[in-house]
Amino acid sequence: MTRSIVVGLDGTEQAKAAAEWAAEEALLRGTDVHLVHAKEPVPEAALSLVERESEEPWASRELMARTAGDLRERHPGLSVTSQVLSSGPVPGLVAAAEEGDLLALGSRALGSVAGYLLGSVGLTVAGVVQRPVVFVRAGVDSAPRGPVMVGADARQPVDSVLGFAFEEATRRRTQVLVVYVQQLPLHAGMGPAMVPDFRLSMVPEIQRSVEVMLEPWRAKYPDVEAVAHVGVGSAGLELVAAARDASLAVVGRRTPRSALGGRIGSVAHAVLHHSPVPVALVPHD
Repeated sequence: MTRSIVVGLDGTEQAKAAAEWAAEEALLRGTDVHLVHAKEPVPEAALSLVERESEEPWASRELMARTAGDLRERHPGLSVTSQVLSSGPVPGLVAAAEEGDLLALGSRALGSVAGYLLGSVGLTVAGVVQRPVVFVRAGVDSAPRGPVMVGADARQPVDSVLGFAFEEATRRRTQVLVVYVQQLPLHAGMGPAMVPDFRLSMVPEIQRSVEVMLEPWRAKYPDVEAVAHVGVGSAGLELVAAARDASLAVVGRRTPRSALGGRIGSVAHAVLHHSPVPVALVPHD
């Protein structure tokens, strides 16, 4: 059974956009939305101050109820639940996410930090949670039927990342744009004449490798058109450029192998900060 889409709510416009994205995604999946707000634990000595500050809109249950009501009004038939957690933003969001199919968080451009936005909380949660995390930016209209763009490596394809992209394309009835980026070696920048020759010699071979990688996926998802694109240069820049007309960008990140937590990786980090469309960060081994 498909589980809830969990949304980290903190009263910002970005979190509101994440909730709206989650509502639309929930309708595609036939599931519900679970809104959560995780408060920082408060020492007993500060309880009197907290009691006075608890009326702040971003921390109130009224905000949760109002957001849930707005979602139900815009999406009739959608089931929306809400919960205020007291375990702190990072542990609270991680625990809530593990009970759902995926977690949606708000994100600002270029890594500005506030609440659950793409800052210390968002990056920490995304680095350790075992579910996909989708970062959504406010005020940016992604193409509703645009392709699902996914970054892939033909040398080491990751089934969970590609599978997530194909499933999302199936729900949206759109195509998958599979992007592989070959980074230039250091010597390619030594002379301007070397770069075009290098690109012309490498791209056809890489393109064939990507097409071979896609054969079983095209067979498994015959109704999804899969388009392969090979870029040469900076992986982060190429993926961001490819995502401009997409409805969703999908990138992978390795699951943490120690208690010290996980790293998102430089390429995924660049896409999260600069993508003009929602970004799904999918964990994999």
